Amino acid sequence: MSYESDMFSIDPIQNLDSYCFLPNENLENYSSSDNGSHLTYPSFQASEQYSAFESSNNSPVSKLHSKSYAFTSQNSLEIINNSLENESCLTHNQDDLWHKIRELENAMLGHDAVDIDMIQEESDPLLLEAEKWNKMMQMISRGDLKEVLFTCAKAVSENDIETTEWLMSELSKMVSVLGSPIQRLGAYMLEALVARIASSGSIIYKSLKCKEPTIATSNELLSHMHVLYEICPYLKFGYMSANGIIAEALKDESEVHIIDFQINQGVQWISLIQALAGKPGGPPKIRITGFDDSTSAYARGGGLDIVGQRLSKLAESYNVSFEFHSIKANPTEVKLEDFELRRGEAIAVNFAMTLHHVPDENVHGGQNHRGRLVRLVKCLSPKVVTLVEQESNTNELPFFARFVETMNYYLAVFESIDVALPREHRERINVEQHCLAREVVNLIACEGAERVERHDPLEKWKSCFTMAGFTSYPLSPYINGSIQNLLESYQGHYTLEENDGALYLGWMNQALITSSAWR
Repeated sequence: MSYESDMFSIDPIQNLDSYCFLPNENLENYSSSDNGSHLTYPSFQASEQYSAFESSNNSPVSKLHSKSYAFTSQNSLEIINNSLENESCLTHNQDDLWHKIRELENAMLGHDAVDIDMIQEESDPLLLEAEKWNKMMQMISRGDLKEVLFTCAKAVSENDIETTEWLMSELSKMVSVLGSPIQRLGAYMLEALVARIASSGSIIYKSLKCKEPTIATSNELLSHMHVLYEICPYLKFGYMSANGIIAEALKDESEVHIIDFQINQGVQWISLIQALAGKPGGPPKIRITGFDDSTSAYARGGGLDIVGQRLSKLAESYNVSFEFHSIKANPTEVKLEDFELRRGEAIAVNFAMTLHHVPDENVHGGQNHRGRLVRLVKCLSPKVVTLVEQESNTNELPFFARFVETMNYYLAVFESIDVALPREHRERINVEQHCLAREVVNLIACEGAERVERHDPLEKWKSCFTMAGFTSYPLSPYINGSIQNLLESYQGHYTLEENDGALYLGWMNQALITSSAWR
């Protein structure tokens, strides 16, 4: 980003091997197995194809697989064969047949016959059950993995254990971390369903936490995050659009204070510092306040002082007066005095894919921490607030609808990765496992306060900010053009749309990330 004729030119950051790249996730730490392609939490491996995570003899699915499915499959198939084989004789002539049988009984017995209609009603459940299993067999035989996953999730939601266990057995033969996007995503969604049944979603989620991370494992995670940053434009889109808005809003200020509610590795602010350094009349004084999270701290191998030192060194090289301040408090607990506000500073607040981690009234307990935080930010009287979020609706949905939403959203992400890296590429496997799989597990296997992934569509965010007293901040057309130039450097079917004062980044016309601004 640079100043050219009073306009901002935004370019992606280059040659930043010395900096850390990490997407904004409120997640715990990861640990990997020796082969680098399996996560170490309870799972199963029913076939060589399915190898999403390491197998454990004590895992719920390992136990599940030790059971016999002979009764379920064999008996259900017997029902199907014995009932549906003769279904043709129970079509349009069925009513006539029952009527003739009733007349025959009345004539022979001379009194009211047994209620044949009642017998027919009692046999209907068998026919319906047979039809259900027949449909499932057809789905499996034609390899309709997506539909089988939906059917399995529906069975889970209805507590249909027999159908669930049988479908899981079949699904384990259909998914593969080396397969197509739906096969790879299916492996993680199957794992999440198993965890949900065993009520172990939070255990799996937390089991990836590394109590005493080594430098090697920290560097591995950082490497995976860097690969995701480079092969897909999602994070760059968020950083560039937010920076362009902030630079435009603060261009006439002599002292600026940027508050970042999840600063990660501080990469977002490198291009902004460089742009403000070239401001006509000299750069402003810059102060950045950052909030940390456990995943970012794990990846960088230390606290926010590491980020502060890097950004200070960068600012010094550009002759920019710079100050860094970290806040250790959780965003749900932060108070106005924690920001150490100073007279004369122009404030910009940044929420980059982090606000959905702050619980609202939908979480058990009913405390709307999200609304409280947005109202607190309004009390800061900021010049601008930038919001970048996933365009997904998982916060309020019940389980099955949330499963469908998660499937559709992450399938688009996996498809975009499929274009960027070959299916057998080890880095692709690591990126999907370490950067995306845990989100899927949390969305599907966890409920209540344990489910921290709570996405809302932009319309919900608009309502949240409007209720706090904010109004939409207009986007500069130049920002749209800069993002278009960014997307030209990526392969695939990425889309960019501006609608009602916000930017939507999508894949194959499905919106995935939105960027908006408020004042």
